[in-house]
Amino acid sequence: MFHLRQHFDYLLVVCCFSSIMGNFTSSTTRGLSNAACAQYVQEEVSQNCVVIFSKTTCPYCTMAKNVFNEIGAIYKVIELDEHNDGTRLQEVLAQMTGARTVPRVFINGNCIGGSSDTKQLHQHGKLVPLIEQCAPCCAANSSEGSGSGQMVNNPH
Repeated sequence: MFHLRQHFDYLLVVCCFSSIMGNFTSSTTRGLSNAACAQYVQEEVSQNCVVIFSKTTCPYCTMAKNVFNEIGAIYKVIELDEHNDGTRLQEVLAQMTGARTVPRVFINGNCIGGSSDTKQLHQHGKLVPLIEQCAPCCAANSSEGSGSGQMVNNPH
C-alpha cells in the first residue's frame, strides 16, 4: 500500500516550484491547477473510507466497483471521464501513486492499486479488514459516499 500524505506534500512542492519556474502554463489554462487537483484528491481520500477514481467505460473499473458492491461496502466514485478536470486528476493520480491506469482505489487514505489488486485482496480475505480499519473521520463521512451500485460523481 501507498501512503498518500508523503507524496501529496512532495507534489505540492513540485507544482509550486514548477509554477514559479514557468513550466505550468498548460495546467492553469482551464479548470483546476495541478496543485488544486492534488488537494482535491487528498481531501477526497482523507474524508472517505473508500474512493474509486474510475471511468464509466472501463471494464476494470466496473470489476472493482462490483467487488465493493458484493461485500456491501460504502464507497465514493469519481468518474474521471465525467469530471471537468478528469485528465488533470488522472495525471496527478499517476504522480501520487506511480500508475496512470484506472481504477485507482483508495482505502483509508492509502492507494491499494487497481481492480486486480482489489480483487486479490478480497479473495485473500484482506479487503474487509482494511475497510474496517478506516479512521473514524472517514467512516463517519463515508455515508455521504455511495454503495450498492449508487455512485457519487463530483463534476467541477
